[in-house]
Amino acid sequence: MERERTPDEIREGVRESYARVAETRVNGSPECACCEGEPAGETATTSCRVGYTAQELADLPEGADLGLGCGNPRAIAALSPGETVVDLGSGGGIDCFLSAKHVGPTGRVIGVDMTPEMVSRARKSATEGGYRNVEFRLGEIEHLPVADATVDAVISNCVINLSPDKAAVFAEAFRVLRPGGRLAVSDVVATAPIPPEVKEDPRLYSGCVAGAVTQEEYEALLRTAGFENIRVGLRDESREFIREWREDADVSAYVLSASITAQKPTS
Repeated sequence: MERERTPDEIREGVRESYARVAETRVNGSPECACCEGEPAGETATTSCRVGYTAQELADLPEGADLGLGCGNPRAIAALSPGETVVDLGSGGGIDCFLSAKHVGPTGRVIGVDMTPEMVSRARKSATEGGYRNVEFRLGEIEHLPVADATVDAVISNCVINLSPDKAAVFAEAFRVLRPGGRLAVSDVVATAPIPPEVKEDPRLYSGCVAGAVTQEEYEALLRTAGFENIRVGLRDESREFIREWREDADVSAYVLSASITAQKPTS
């Protein structure tokens, strides 16, 4: 039996996996087959299927859409002009750039990612796209490089499941939010016991399956962090694209995408 990996080993494996993605995957075509009935790049098709509109994808700077999400957290975040947003595990920056349009020039979007290659790629897209209200910071989502109570909304897309210390992630999100601030997350949630051989597969950890927790565990972690008005809505339609994540196994038997919202108390 293989030795169980430490949290640092899990984190390093995820970092290496997404570094390869940042260095090799090209941006998807803005045309989206599932929305428009036209040919599309692989990543654009993936992003459309998880919840982005064809117009959102067309408006993105080159290189931002890597087809890595399991939902569209901006769509459930109810962002307003002038707000400050933090994106946990911002990757190529897709959700940061979409959020920037909603918070406007008086708002601010901060993307945090632990992979230097992703941060470099996102910064390049921000510069070339002229996004002056977006910045990307290198850091772990368990230790956010963001000051206390300075953020109106925390968003994330299919990333928290990758963390070996989810309690620390939610504690940090709670810390940086202002009183009354909100969390809006798309993530993968376990819907059935995950077999040991799946949990122990590094590829399936980086593939957003092995690290998933149940809906009940997710809600408990958020409550422990201090959040209220917690809602975890499973998206049964996500089964269609999740079953394609692995050619050798139907992982939709164990996990589904979920839309998760919660709020920091006002006092």
